Amino acid sequence: MNKKKKPFLGMPAPLGYVPGLGRGATGFTTRSDIGPARDANDPVDDRHAPPGKRTVGDQMKKSQAADDDDEDLNDTNYDEFNGYAGSLFSSGPYEKDDEEADAIYAALDKRMDERRKERREQREKEEIEKYRMERPKIQQQFSDLKRKLAEVTEEEWLSIPEVGDARNKRQRNPRYEKLTPVPDSFFAKHLQTGENHTSVDPRQTQFGGLNTPYPGGLNTPYPGGMTPGLMTPGTGELDMRKIGQARNTLMDMRLSQVSDSVSGQTVVDPKGYLTDLNSMIPTHGGDINDIKKARLLLKSVRETNPHHPPAWIASARLEEVTGKLQVARNLIMKGTEMCPKSEDVWLEAARLQPGDTAKAVVAQAVRHLPQSVRIYIRAAELETDIRAKKRVLRKALEHVPNSVRLWKAAVELEEPEDARIMLSRAVECCPTSVELWLALARLETYENARKVLNKARENIPTDRHIWITAAKLEEANGNTQMVEKIIDRAITSLRANGVEINREQWIQDAEECDKAGSVATCQAIMRAVIGIGIEEEDRKHTWMEDADSCVAHNALECARAIYAYALQVFPSKKSVWLRAAYFEKNHGTRESLEALLQRAVAHCPKAEVLWLMGAKSKWLAGDVPAARSILALAFQANPNSEEIWLAAVKLESENNEYERARRLLAKARSSAPTARVFMKSVKLEWVLGNIAAAQELCEEALKHYEDFPKLWMMKGQIEEQEELVEKAREAYSQGLKKCPHSTPLWLLLSRLEEKVGQLTRARAILEKSRLKNPKNPGLWLESVRLEYRAGLKNIANTLMAKALQECPNSGVLWSEAIFLEARPQRKTKSVDALKKCEHDPHVLLAVAKLFWSERKITKAREWFHRTVKIDSDLGDAWAFFYKFELQHGTEEHDILLSIASLGRTLRRVVARGHRRGALEKAAWTVALRTEAVMRRHCWMMRQRRRSRWPKRHPPRSRRSRSHSRRRLLLRVLDTVATCWEKLFALRAAASEDS
Repeated sequence: MNKKKKPFLGMPAPLGYVPGLGRGATGFTTRSDIGPARDANDPVDDRHAPPGKRTVGDQMKKSQAADDDDEDLNDTNYDEFNGYAGSLFSSGPYEKDDEEADAIYAALDKRMDERRKERREQREKEEIEKYRMERPKIQQQFSDLKRKLAEVTEEEWLSIPEVGDARNKRQRNPRYEKLTPVPDSFFAKHLQTGENHTSVDPRQTQFGGLNTPYPGGLNTPYPGGMTPGLMTPGTGELDMRKIGQARNTLMDMRLSQVSDSVSGQTVVDPKGYLTDLNSMIPTHGGDINDIKKARLLLKSVRETNPHHPPAWIASARLEEVTGKLQVARNLIMKGTEMCPKSEDVWLEAARLQPGDTAKAVVAQAVRHLPQSVRIYIRAAELETDIRAKKRVLRKALEHVPNSVRLWKAAVELEEPEDARIMLSRAVECCPTSVELWLALARLETYENARKVLNKARENIPTDRHIWITAAKLEEANGNTQMVEKIIDRAITSLRANGVEINREQWIQDAEECDKAGSVATCQAIMRAVIGIGIEEEDRKHTWMEDADSCVAHNALECARAIYAYALQVFPSKKSVWLRAAYFEKNHGTRESLEALLQRAVAHCPKAEVLWLMGAKSKWLAGDVPAARSILALAFQANPNSEEIWLAAVKLESENNEYERARRLLAKARSSAPTARVFMKSVKLEWVLGNIAAAQELCEEALKHYEDFPKLWMMKGQIEEQEELVEKAREAYSQGLKKCPHSTPLWLLLSRLEEKVGQLTRARAILEKSRLKNPKNPGLWLESVRLEYRAGLKNIANTLMAKALQECPNSGVLWSEAIFLEARPQRKTKSVDALKKCEHDPHVLLAVAKLFWSERKITKAREWFHRTVKIDSDLGDAWAFFYKFELQHGTEEHDILLSIASLGRTLRRVVARGHRRGALEKAAWTVALRTEAVMRRHCWMMRQRRRSRWPKRHPPRSRRSRSHSRRRLLLRVLDTVATCWEKLFALRAAASEDS
């Protein structure tokens, strides 16, 4: 039975049909569908294909690029947040709107990137540094070994075997060729015996027997080949002396060449060398071919456009540079014929011509250009006689009466009376010139100057300098009440005429007025413009910056006016009063400082520092009762202030009023008991020798303030002074239990044990202190010094290495490590220290001392200056610096200047040094006391200070000085004299030891 045939059999499959897709099967491809497999480098079938398409790989790349250009809009390439991965409109036209949109987005991206640029760069820099510290380069790991390569000798270096050296023994160990110079006696002997040489030079055979390569046989082109001084023909005698001189001359030439080739050195006189260079002709430094090309090019320009002035000027200057001055003159004169209306051509011609010819050229230029100001100025410059200059300028003003430059040049040559008359005419011809109006006002009388300035304001209502000059005029004539009105009227008038008030320009004008001595004018300007253009919340900060800027520019009255205005606006601001007080203290007088402080304490009675500054000013002036009264008022305003109590105690103790100081401290302990008050009480009794009272007060204080380490230190030191070692040790131990983080307590206990000979116990104490206070450079330094004092230098070096590992950036440790090394290694250690602590004053001081020990005086002085500049409070630096100058100073006045400089710098310094011997202490005391006497009592210093600033108060006579001040002066001078005697005694001892 035959089945019915399916109708689709034998028919082509529909488009997109995949067999088995309905039952889950997927389509597959066979090699017959995609063709045979071929390598990318196989050639294509088309043997005439163009380059770039001759291999299978080239065609695959091309088809892949074409596929990439097609937009992939499949759903798998779409994201809900970002959209399609590619551009939807990449195939569309790129219009101007698209370009603007892309520019805006690029600007936004750039702005967002710049907001965090600094932070990101800083973070990246820190990450890179951290990575480099954790994983250093091989070069950094072997840097110390590289430095040690300098110690390897040449023999050691040559003895290092080469890896894989296949050379033979002779090549590996070459023997140096030994050359023995023939003595002069050998030549002299053979010359005397008349020995004949039978050997023939190969060059003779090369050039045909005895014929030399030079024409003429033995006659060389260089005359003097047979010098009669060296060898006399026919005699065979040799002058050995001349040979020695020639050899020395040759050696000098070679040495000169070698020394001149060293970088940084020269044997040429710079001035003479430059003079010789200037005298060389031609003076151009270019190539000859370049000059010829430039000459041809300029010639072409002149011929193409003969009426082009720059072509003639450039041609003349080219010839001038090449040294052909006459050709340059001829060219420029021809240029004046072709360009008679060019001002630059005529001026260039006048410059190139000599004196009389230049005058004729200028006269010819005036006939062609009668309105040229520059030509008239050049004509006046060519004249040597003053009368001729005046005549030229007056002739010029007849032709060009409105030229400010000509009027100024003419006025400068006249006498004051004639200048005034000329300026009267000048302001009529040039009514808009501010300089001419101001110059006329300076030459007129007071009444006429006012009229002149009023006319100037009418003609030029928008210039501020006229108003400022009017204010200065009123101040100079004693009419100071008009200054404020003129400046206020100036601000109003300028604003009415549409002029913007530039605050910075007005402040600059005020500074110029201050330097010119117009104090009232500068203060009025400051008060008028100080608040313009500033937000209310920025006023205080901006005004303080303005005051600092004025001080930096040496405009002190402007700064004083700013502070006065700021105090009017902020009368209750303690910081503003303090800034003003410090300003008066540094740049004003004692009277101005005291007046300011009286106003300050009235507005800020709770500001303790203002009361203390006022009391100190009175005390320094010798008025102790006034200082006491100020402190009494301060007590009323601040009844329980620790600072005021201690200041009162210091005032009484410094004036030898010890009973009053005791009573004040007793009241302070009852009304305002603090740890510092008790400490001062103990110290006063201790200094006065009342040991029992000091111990009793110390015990009482420790009951209330057992966590105050200074009390434990004082207790232990008092016991140590009384030679009660066990009690001192107990005091230090109890103090360390209460204050385990106090470094001075650990040091005192360790030194006590070392003093009594218990070195092991001192070492154990320091180890315990380092465990409780890790990364403490002071404790490590004491440990190193303990071992060094005990003579255990190896242990000291080991401890120093550990200390530098734990505290790698401690300048104190590095400075000590430098001098722990042997002398040859100190310089290398100092280099390592500077790399770690480049700006640490202790390291700089150590380097200065290192240069000092090597007798490099100039470098040592330079490093001492650098040290005290970085940290002016470092006592060791000043002490060693003074000792250095004391030994290596040239004259006595240099030492005195050094002491004065020390005193000015150490005015507010408290000694912080670790090492200070008797000589350093003496230098320190002399510096402070000498500077204090110079600052308070020295008449020459006062005269120098008064000559620097304008006088504000008449100087007081000698009779008005109080007797108390005279007594204070004598007492202080006696103290200074004693210090000087001690210093000179120590200096004599030091010189004997050296």
